[in-house]
Amino acid sequence: MTLLRAKDLTKRFVLRGPLGSRAEFTAVDKVSFEVRLGETLAVVGESGSGKSTTARMIAKLMDPTEGVLEFEGEDVTAAKKDALARFRANVQVVFQDPFSSLNPRHTVERILMAPLVYQGIAPKGDRRSHAKELMERVGLNPDHSLRYPAQFSGGQAQRIGIARALAVNPKLVICDEAVSALDVSVQAQVIELLRRLQRESGFSYVFIAHDLAVVRQIAQRVAVMSKGKIVELGTTAQVFGDPQDEYTRTLLAAIPRIDPEWDRRRREAT
Repeated sequence: MTLLRAKDLTKRFVLRGPLGSRAEFTAVDKVSFEVRLGETLAVVGESGSGKSTTARMIAKLMDPTEGVLEFEGEDVTAAKKDALARFRANVQVVFQDPFSSLNPRHTVERILMAPLVYQGIAPKGDRRSHAKELMERVGLNPDHSLRYPAQFSGGQAQRIGIARALAVNPKLVICDEAVSALDVSVQAQVIELLRRLQRESGFSYVFIAHDLAVVRQIAQRVAVMSKGKIVELGTTAQVFGDPQDEYTRTLLAAIPRIDPEWDRRRREAT
C-alpha cells in the first residue's frame, strides 16, 4: 500500500542581487517517488543535492513551487488548517541537531507533551504518564523527565527527538540527517532503535542521509539525488549491487571498505 506519493515536486527560490537584480535557483526539479506502508525509503546525496529541501516539502514545512503531494490517496499539496493539522498528526520529523530542535527552556516532559496538546490528543492515563512511557520506549530513564535537553548527551537528546516524533503515533517519520551528527558507536545504537520502533509500530521512514554505509543498514529502497534531481531509484540491493548512474557509483566508491574481497568483486564488476 502506498502511504505517500510525490509527483514532480519542484522548488525554486528567487535570489536577490545588487541593484534589485533577481535570479531564480531550482533546488528540487520534478522529483517523484512513493513511500509504502511500513518501509524505509532513503534519500541520499551530497550537500546541496536537494534532499533536505525535498524532506521539508513532504513534511509540509515548505510549499512546493510545482508538483503534487498525496498522503493516503488524498491531495495534501495545498492543505490548510484542519487538513494540515491531520496531516501533521500522521507525519513527524526527527531533525539533524537535537539541541537546536528541542526548546532548551522546556523540560523533557513538557517537550513530549507538547504534540499531544497541539493535536488535542488525550492518551490513555494522562499526558505525563505518556511522556514517561515514551522515554522508556526510546531507552531513556523516565525518572529524568523533569530534566532539560542540555543535561543529556547528543545521543540521548536525539532519542528525545525521536520520542517527540512518536508522541502522536504517526504513520510516517522523516529522519532528516538524524544520525549524521552522532559518533559512529552512537549512530549504530540510534539506527537499531529506529529499526526496533518500526518493527513494533509498523510506521514508515523517509531517511535523509549522505552516508551510504548508514543507509544500507536501514533502508529497503534508495533514491539517489544529484543537483535537485533523482538520478537513481531502486531497492537497496539493486542500488548497492548494480548501480546504473555514474553519480551513484561515485558515492559507493567513497564508502570506506574493510573487506578486500568485496572490493575485488566491485572492481571486477566495473
